[in-house]
Amino acid sequence: MVECYIRKAGFIKDETYFKEMYLADIENKWGIDLSALSNQGRARKRFDFVVKTDAMIYAIETNFYGGTGGGSKLNETARSYKMLAQEADTVEGFTFVWITDGTAWRSARGNLRETFDVLDTIYSIDDMEHGIFDKLFV
Repeated sequence: MVECYIRKAGFIKDETYFKEMYLADIENKWGIDLSALSNQGRARKRFDFVVKTDAMIYAIETNFYGGTGGGSKLNETARSYKMLAQEADTVEGFTFVWITDGTAWRSARGNLRETFDVLDTIYSIDDMEHGIFDKLFV
């Protein structure tokens, strides 16, 4: 679903957006130092999508949590992405984007709110439907 909205915003697969890219691949392709996100090269983080504009590299994580129970998985995801967002803020020309949705977030909204306070590029399906990528990827 996210890929459809990336394409709708005018990006072309394997030219201006890429699927499942590792930090090392991003570093090699665009000559950017992402060691702040990889624990100085020790972690092998992979992003679901990477969108490249003239001014910015956007690394995107996506997930959907249906059902009613959120539990520890959602809380850990929110904490992990909060930390990733803080690390990404230290890298010029790089932005972390999180697309998440689902009813399970109702039970974990406190942790989601904490992450939302740190990460201003967290979006939902509704945001994509209302053209957030047209506004974000400039």
